[in-house]
Order: sequence, then structure tokens, then C-alpha cells
Amino acid sequence: MDPKSKTALVTGGAVRVGKAITLALAQAGANVVINYNSSAAAAEETAVQAQTFGADALAIQANIGDSQQVKAMVAAAQSEFGSVDILVNSASLWQQTPFPTNDLDGWHRVTNILINGAFYCANAVAPLMLAKGEGAIVNIIDLSAYEPWPNFIAHSVGKAALLALSRQLALELAPAVRVNAVAPGPVLPPPDFDEEMIARIAGKTLLDRWGTPEDIAEAVLFFVKADYVTGEALAVDGGQRFGHRKHEHG
Repeated sequence: MDPKSKTALVTGGAVRVGKAITLALAQAGANVVINYNSSAAAAEETAVQAQTFGADALAIQANIGDSQQVKAMVAAAQSEFGSVDILVNSASLWQQTPFPTNDLDGWHRVTNILINGAFYCANAVAPLMLAKGEGAIVNIIDLSAYEPWPNFIAHSVGKAALLALSRQLALELAPAVRVNAVAPGPVLPPPDFDEEMIARIAGKTLLDRWGTPEDIAEAVLFFVKADYVTGEALAVDGGQRFGHRKHEHG
């Protein structure tokens, strides 16, 4: 699919990797709907930046873990642009959830965004895509979809579920709608990472460096444009999955 003149909805599209994806789609000629939950100022700023590429941009507040808010968001996007042709499920909540625990709130907050939110958004846009006979959905997972991370049980399980959802949706929506996933490696340090941790993580990749949010955006654009690819996941991680093999076998 050529993104030009299409409409793309990016959840969590106002900040960090989501922002890079929004701007890349706008630069490719797509109108962009920027979903945010609490980052209103950042969403408006991202919309202004997207418009510098000649795209139309609309920032919409919605908690994607609420199905009614998702329906209202998609209805607003349809009213403004006529359709939603591209969906990028990028929204995520970076929160530790140690296990076992007596506090289930963290589990519900994280998984509600990653699992329910992605499902609600796909469920809301799928009829529009099927009616047009084409569409592209790209889900942003990460390496925790393939391996457990200590103290991040909700995140890891949520991302693994999002990978499974990508494959299931590719099956359910074929042949009109293609669904794929991108798994970023280290591209943007969390705020609590110090210089020592940043350097140590770079050393765990085969390329000995961090990537950039724009690297992830390029992978999203690939999946939007690649009309014969569906049900796939692409790791954009500088070889981090295999970095522990740089110096020894076994």
C-alpha cells in the first residue's frame, strides 16, 4: 500500500517511538490521527510537525483500554478523513510488575493497553478496511515477546499476546488486510537509564550501538508498503537477540 493520501491511526503516536512513526507516515504522505491518553501538549506539537510535511493531522484523546472511547476515536477519524487505512498499535505502559504480588492494578493497567487496547482498535478499524478492500495493521511488540524479562511479567505477557494477535488478525482479515509486527530492540533509553546502563546494553547488540526511533518507523513503513507480506514479525534490534553469542558458544 502506498501511504500517500491514506489515513493512519497511531496509538501512543505523540511521544517517543510512536511520534517517530507518526512523522514518518506523514512524511510519506499519509494523513495521521494521533492517539494520546494524557500527553495533550505533545500530541498537538506532533500534529504541527506532521503538518509541515503537507499532511493533515488530528490529535484525539482516548484511553484505548476503553472500547467505547476507541469507537468514538475511530468514528471521529472516519468523520474527518473518510476512513482509516493504516493502524499502528504503538501505545504501551512501561511499568514494572513484580511477581508474586498482592497488587493487581499494575497487571491490569499494562495488559489492558497492550492486549485489550490493540484488540479494540483493530476491531474498530477492521470493518472500514474490509469495506475498502485493503488495509495495513502494524503492532509494535519488543524482544520480551520472545523471552521473559524479570519484574516485567505484565509487559512480557502483553507483548507476547500482541505478537499472537498479529498472527491471528493476519489470518482473520486476509486477504484484504495485512497484519504484521515490529519488535524494537534498544532504540530509546527509558528515563531511568544511566550512562553505564546505556553503554552496557549497547554492548549486548551485535552492532555495539543503540538504534533510533526512526529505525522502527522505517520498519513500519516497510510493512505498510510490502503488499505480499503478512503475519510476520521483524526484529529491529541491532542483533541484540544473539548478542550474547558474540564471544562464546554453549
